[in-house]
Amino acid sequence: MLDKPAPSASVRTSGPLAGFRIVEFAGIGPGPFACMMLADMGADVVTLDRVGAKKSMKSVAGRGRKVIELDLKDKAAIGQVLDLLASADALVEGFRPGVMERLGLGPDVVLARNPKLVYGRMTGWGQEGPLANAAGHDINYISITGALAAIGTREAPVPPLNLVGDFGGGALYLVVGVLAALLEAQKSGKGQVVDAAMCDGAASLMSFFFDMKTLGRWTEGRDRNFLDGGAHFYGVYECACGHFVSIGSIEPQFYALLRQHAGLTDADFDAQMDPKAWPALKEKLKAVFKSKTREDWCKIMEGTDICFAPVLTMSEATEHPHMVARNVFIERHGVKQPAPAPRFSRTQSTVREPEGADIGAVTAAWKR
Repeated sequence: MLDKPAPSASVRTSGPLAGFRIVEFAGIGPGPFACMMLADMGADVVTLDRVGAKKSMKSVAGRGRKVIELDLKDKAAIGQVLDLLASADALVEGFRPGVMERLGLGPDVVLARNPKLVYGRMTGWGQEGPLANAAGHDINYISITGALAAIGTREAPVPPLNLVGDFGGGALYLVVGVLAALLEAQKSGKGQVVDAAMCDGAASLMSFFFDMKTLGRWTEGRDRNFLDGGAHFYGVYECACGHFVSIGSIEPQFYALLRQHAGLTDADFDAQMDPKAWPALKEKLKAVFKSKTREDWCKIMEGTDICFAPVLTMSEATEHPHMVARNVFIERHGVKQPAPAPRFSRTQSTVREPEGADIGAVTAAWKR
């Protein structure tokens, strides 16, 4: 367990990271999302943004931080930032490689001022390599990992939103890396650089599928395997109302329940694990699910061990009884949004409001 520093008067002690101080350099995508998670878990996160940046109280990824406006091209401002970092536990930045160094805020300079600092770097391609300085987006980062080629229809890959690169392979690996480095720094008294690259993280997320390929249980391509839409028992089906439902009846006992509740008495369905039978069985299942509405299928299958769920829009998801019962979504300033995750039994995460701050006041508070 991390030994939390004694919180200063400016830190609200709620969440398992209460007392930790993190400086975020404003960016887009995975960096802010990672800092949202850290702030939700109680860290005192200060975001350094450009002068005149508009603060939105309705921003989900921007919640929970103090915001300081600075001109990082001003040498005096850089000096103030270094003073602030001298009392910080971690730094998070998402610029291209070399930008922080040119600003005079590279790891060598910052760690000389604060040897225990964890220096989190979020990029798409990583800090070095042939593509390190090239522009890119999630779709590019997951393209070179094997992930995008495995997702979509038989005809073409389909971008899975920007969940795999930006947020799964990027933000979550950055959070894990920063937390691991903070834990190690408690023992060694030394900080280090965390190089979180989206292509690295997305490749790591593919570990299970590389295992399956090695074992000869995965065919490269799409719509050919039991988890990529190839199997009739693991996929999405349209209903009579035009809405969709999902099933994931992989295990034999779950598949038996699917057959029972859907009335699949045709002996052809005995060939559950025969890939050659999947296309024909999928067509038969399409007709079955098209015979009833999504609401009808929910009444028949939801809550059973079929492994079933309706496919909901974001608006619908906030109203689903299970999500409501668990308070998965909260409302801030009229905006429905996901609540902090994961949950902690004793040091509960909370959402704090973003607020403006003066760098001198924050630095002084952190020194106490």
